Amino acid sequence: MKALFIGGTGTISTAIVKRLATELGWEVWLINRGNRSDVVPEGVHQIIADVNDEAGLAEKLKGMEFDVVSDFIAFTKDAVERDYRLFSGKTRQYMFISSASAYHKPAASYIITEGTTLANPHWEYSRNKIACEEFLMEKYRKEGFPVTIIRPSHTYDERSVPLGVHGKKGFYQVIKRMQEGKPVIIQGDGTSLWTLTFNKDFAIGYTGLMGNPHAIGEAFQITGDETLTWNQIYQTIADALGVELKACHVSSEFLSAAGDKYGYDFEGSLIGDKAVSVVFDNSKLKRAVPDMRTTVRFDQGVRIALEYVLSHPECQVEDPEFDAWCDRLLLALDRAREEI
Repeated sequence: MKALFIGGTGTISTAIVKRLATELGWEVWLINRGNRSDVVPEGVHQIIADVNDEAGLAEKLKGMEFDVVSDFIAFTKDAVERDYRLFSGKTRQYMFISSASAYHKPAASYIITEGTTLANPHWEYSRNKIACEEFLMEKYRKEGFPVTIIRPSHTYDERSVPLGVHGKKGFYQVIKRMQEGKPVIIQGDGTSLWTLTFNKDFAIGYTGLMGNPHAIGEAFQITGDETLTWNQIYQTIADALGVELKACHVSSEFLSAAGDKYGYDFEGSLIGDKAVSVVFDNSKLKRAVPDMRTTVRFDQGVRIALEYVLSHPECQVEDPEFDAWCDRLLLALDRAREEI
């Protein structure tokens, strides 16, 4: 079997490419800029190209056909329109990475299935993913374009620690605050439910859908089965660090308003996603992929991630601007409490 990945070196796709190439014996090709060739397994073919140069890419792909084409870096409708032009008639399956954040916020039920309505008034990212899905499914219905929609939720790997509230440079500054004994912000009261999935587990579900005839024209959410509150998530991180968790709970609405002028899109990432309780019903996926299971609990995965991050200085990206913003916000809340 022959697969092409547009991207292929990100948090999710790296685990999938590794599983295909080293465990399942697929012939794997990647299209990307070649910036992270160090994570590409031996034997995987790379096409170094700018995916936005459609004519140049078409020339490099001339005469090639694939069993599966997967796009991990399409975020807007024009990107999937380009993919349709490039791969229509040249692949037996086109897999699009959408997002579980596309589900209606707030949903009528906290139990999420693939039939949950798609609508997110709070986050443009999610609305763009919905537009991509609608275009691709229309092509499937009218022309038989062999699309499969994948909706991940919060997937992480050994290079990242999943959090609810962080700055523009990622998670590390929050880890540093924990290590320094400083308070960290948790959205809401921390009791909303969330699902975290280690990328190795995600890869089991994804590869099981590749070349699977039951996946054509269908949407699947791929997540683990472990559901935690945000308080449990942050406490597990603190326990793995061996530090006391000093949690400060702040409403998502307040965070959104306070973060706006600093360019923090907490309306999208929180009100449109992480502040809402979600529990995923994975029965559809498991019918199509009986091997799908959670093999890495969060308490195990976060220790893997912290061990890697704390031993790799390049992962320790500090964010003093966000650190100062947290201090100012927490000081303002303390003053408000004193004045009441």
